[in-house]
Amino acid sequence: MVKFILNGEEVTSNANQNERLLDVIRNEFRLTGAKCGCKEGECGACSVILDGKLVNSCMVAMGSIEGSSVMTIEGYSQTDRFSVLEKAYASVSAVQCGFCIPGMMLASECILAENPNPSEADIRRGISGNLCRCTGYNAIVEAIGIAAKEGKGLW
Repeated sequence: MVKFILNGEEVTSNANQNERLLDVIRNEFRLTGAKCGCKEGECGACSVILDGKLVNSCMVAMGSIEGSSVMTIEGYSQTDRFSVLEKAYASVSAVQCGFCIPGMMLASECILAENPNPSEADIRRGISGNLCRCTGYNAIVEAIGIAAKEGKGLW
């Protein structure tokens, strides 16, 4: 049994200690924003925020998160900060197929939480663990820059 905070609520899972966090949040908690893209921690489609840090949930064993805080895109989408990012992404059409976007949005949050005024290089470095096969990244980088300007005071 593992107790942890999921999107602000204390939860308990009876999952095996070796089970992947990704599988538990998708199958047990029915939070499907995190996707299984590569099973190797390379694509970022399974990204969640674990104790304030962006992680690939396909690489996190349930036994390692006892007492931790996990934020998925479903929880993050209820915040004012998400709203700023969502508008910025929409303003430059930074979303195409949507497969990578939950992880990209969480990466964006972590970039801005660490540095509310990131340079383009900071943004590119911050999203480097998230692969997008549609947009070519430029629109995503631009959206994060817009969110940084529009969201002053939130990050």
